[in-house]
Amino acid sequence: MTFKQFANKPIIKFITNRYVIILSVFIVWMAFFDENSFLNHRELDKEIHKLKNEKEYFKSQIEQDKELIKKLEDKEKLEKFAREQYHMKKENEEIYIIEYDTLPKK
Repeated sequence: MTFKQFANKPIIKFITNRYVIILSVFIVWMAFFDENSFLNHRELDKEIHKLKNEKEYFKSQIEQDKELIKKLEDKEKLEKFAREQYHMKKENEEIYIIEYDTLPKK
């Protein structure tokens, strides 16, 4: 098969059409090299998904903290919280902290 016969095939004529070449170069450029490329959009979508998950996590943390604040409005519960979490004590009072060994015995 000669080059002229090869060039006269319909698929080769279509591929070598200048509009097809320009369009394919444009598509490749937009997909990979442009600032708004497909790859950049994929990375940004992943970042958006990550931030939405963080937002949900922090909303749940805020709700938990609001519940804790409501509980701590009572003076007795506030005192209990301070004693347990921050090891605070009253004057002339001793506190003994008991830690349990969680390692299994051999």
